[in-house]
Order: sequence, then structure tokens, then C-alpha cells
Amino acid sequence: MKNKLFDNFQSVSAKQWKQKIQVDLKGADYNKTLLTTTNEGIHIEPFYHQDNFKKLPIKEANKEFEICQTIFVGEEVKANFLAKNALERGAESIRFKINKVFNIHVLGKDLFTHEQYKNTKFYFNFSFYDIEFVKSLYDVCKNRAVFFYIDIIGNLAKTGNWFDNHKADHDNLLKYLKCGGALNIQANLYQNAGANMVQQVAYALSHANTYLNFINNLTSSNKELALQSIVNKIQFQFSVGGNYFFEIAKLRAFRYLWQILLKEYHVKSEVNIFAEPSMRNKSIYDYNVNMLRTTTECMSAILGGATTISNVAYDTIYHKKNEFGERIARNQLIILKEESNFKNGAFASGSYYIEELTYQIADKALQIFKDMEAGGGFVKQLFAGKIQYKIKESANKEQAQFDADDLVLLGVNLQANSEDKMKQNLELNPFIDKRGVETVIVPILPVRLAEKQERKRLAKEK
Repeated sequence: MKNKLFDNFQSVSAKQWKQKIQVDLKGADYNKTLLTTTNEGIHIEPFYHQDNFKKLPIKEANKEFEICQTIFVGEEVKANFLAKNALERGAESIRFKINKVFNIHVLGKDLFTHEQYKNTKFYFNFSFYDIEFVKSLYDVCKNRAVFFYIDIIGNLAKTGNWFDNHKADHDNLLKYLKCGGALNIQANLYQNAGANMVQQVAYALSHANTYLNFINNLTSSNKELALQSIVNKIQFQFSVGGNYFFEIAKLRAFRYLWQILLKEYHVKSEVNIFAEPSMRNKSIYDYNVNMLRTTTECMSAILGGATTISNVAYDTIYHKKNEFGERIARNQLIILKEESNFKNGAFASGSYYIEELTYQIADKALQIFKDMEAGGGFVKQLFAGKIQYKIKESANKEQAQFDADDLVLLGVNLQANSEDKMKQNLELNPFIDKRGVETVIVPILPVRLAEKQERKRLAKEK
């Protein structure tokens, strides 16, 4: 069309809009009435305009995201069946969660040899060290798109302990990287424990920078290690919550800051974000609402530019893995991608509101990151308890808002069904209880907002 739709209308400046709003407020204070300040200290305006538009130079996420199925490897035969079944029903990649040595040939039957799966990506997330086992696994899978991930710092933050000790873990990490292993930055822990958006971005950046520093200091004397090749395979694992636009901006802000950080090391790489819905806002009562939550969270992940997304079943916090829940979760992503045409993050670029949120989150996260580095870096801050304290402070603030009904979870503290009974339906313990284990640091533990109310309701059930 040669003539644009709104060419006959006179443009209105941001100043004119604000003046009109102030007239309509009839004397009420503009700032107190219409401005909102979030827990992150971000100011939400009543309107956004091109006159004060801030846009960071973020490379658009034009690649289609991958639909991933997450499978815990307990029984190899079962895990093999579940992987094949998921791939036949719409999954495009598989993430295996591993906490012990397994039979490679049983788990990988056909998966690593059959032509049907030659382009399928397989992600292995290890929660233990066994270099010889990883080598043998690599030999079996070397002709496939297979990635072996470990995170010694994430394990420290989550459990409070190293796998062995500081020196042994770092020595093993080098061996692990040399035999084809890669780094997985488990930033999802911070969101699930209650960190706010800005903290999540800053902690993920500082967490990763600890590895970059460590590896960069070795590459000059160790020809087997190359920072560029290691950076190319780093994966960032993020949890995405229910604050729709903020979560989009969070991932975009991280993508921008990661590129800024890489420039300091004179390397370039596309950011690889593995996203999944948060556990923090999920509930056991009125559990079907969890499907609505995970749908919007997956949408945020897509528009934020996530590379790979693994959805969680609506009943994952209280039911064992089951075919129905997993199928629904996978179908949510298929519908978003194939029927709603949400394939990547290109849609978010240019939105005044999202661009402004991205700018503010990036700006505030960068300041926290600089303060942490000046204070000795991520691990030192963990041992000093500063990161745990800040996350706990943020989580407590959010919990107080939830307890006061200022923060709403539908079916939990709004329109809750008092007749809903769950005690007999719990196949899994929905609560994470503290372990009586001696630790070298205070661990960062995930906690759901609804836990306190759920415990009370379960105690009253007959």
C-alpha cells in the first residue's frame, strides 16, 4: 500500500499525551496514581512513546526454537522408550537428566545409530563426575549431535557442596571439557529460589564469568583448551515465571549482556538458552491452572529468544511422570509453534514497552554484576553468603506480597475451591525439605509461593 493507514492523523507527542492524562486525572497526582515500581526497582509508566524510546542493539532471535522433552534416566529401557515416543509425537530434541552411570547401549539403542534420529539433538545433564564414563559415552555418540553438560558451580550453589572439593572439581572440569563435555549454567535455580528478574540476569552472568575467567587463564599454557570452542557450547538454563512481559525482557537483557561480556574476552558466540517454566508459582490445588501458567511462560520464553524449550507437566510437582501430563505439556509447545506461529523472538523487537523493560533490567543487572566482580566474583560471594542473603530477601518480600494477597495465584489465594482435596493424590512430596547434611556453604533452595498455604490445607484434610 502506497498510503499508510494513519497518514491523515496528526502525530501526538509524549508531552501532549501526559498533559491530556493529567487533565483527566482532575488534580490527582500523576506519579502516585499511575506509576508502578516493581520489586526490581523498575518504574512502569502508564504509556510508552517513541519520543523516549530506548532500544538496545540486540540481535534478533530469528531461528526457530526447539521443542525438547526432558527425561530422567532411571531405567534405561524405559528412558529409551520415552525418548523415541516423544520424538514420534512432536519433540525435536531430548534432554536426559543423569545422576548415575547407566548402560549406554541400552539407553541409546537405535537413538545413536538409526538414520531416523541423525539430526536429533541429545542433551545429557550430569549431576556427578565420571570422566571415563563420559569418554565412553562420547565414543558411542560422536557421530551425533550430542552435548554433555555439567555445572560444578551450580552444584555448589544448589547442594552447598562441591562434588569432591574445589581443586578436584576444577581438575575434573578440565578433563571433562577436553573429552567433549560442555558447561551448563543452571540459572534456573535463582528464579525458583525467589530471586527477582534483575538478580537472575546478574547472577547468571557472574556465574558464567567465573568459568570464563578460569578457562581464559589456562588457555595460554594449555593448547588443548580453546576459549572460543568452549564458549560455543555453553548452555544457559533459565526458568521463566508468570510475569509475561518482564520475562520476555529478562531473556533479551541477558542475551545483550552476554554479548557485551564476550567482547571483553575477544570471542563471539550465539547465546544458547534452554528455558523451562518456573516451579515457584505452581500449585497442587486447582492444578489445572498450572497449564495456563506454563502456556504463557513458554510464550515468554519464545519471544525472549530461547533456543530450546522444555515444558513441564501441569501435575509435575505431585504426580510421578505420566503419559498424559507429558503429552499435554509437549502439545502446548507444538500448538504455540505450529498453530499460533510463535517460532522465535523476532516479534518482541521494537515494542516500546518490552524494549524499555529490557533496557532497565540490563542496566540494573550490569551494575550488580560489576559490584559482584569488584567484590571477588561469584564463588567468593557464595561463600560469604551474600548471594543467598539477597535471594532470600527478595523471596521473603515476594512471599509477604503473596500472603497479603497483593500477589495473586488463581485457585490458591484467589477464588480458591475449599472443597478441593489433594491429600490422597500426592504420589510425590510437593515440598523440598531441608536435608540434615553438612555443607561448606548455605545452599540455595527452591521454594514455591503456595507451600505454606498448601501445608495448612493438607493438614486439615481428613
